[in-house]
Amino acid sequence: MSLTQLLAGVGVVLALEGLLYAVFPGAMQRAVANLALLPPERLRWTGLAAAVAGVALATLLVG
Repeated sequence: MSLTQLLAGVGVVLALEGLLYAVFPGAMQRAVANLALLPPERLRWTGLAAAVAGVALATLLVG
């Protein structure tokens, strides 16, 4: 995976996240408020799982 591909992937993620905030601002505010209520340990493991899944998907698609 090249740096250009990695940056393109980051750009796509930012675009999709930005669209979610633009199209569904109320839902995104509720989602962030709900995240604030979760215990830090659960957030940590969920974030780690998402990161591993993202790296695996990117590796499958590019590699």
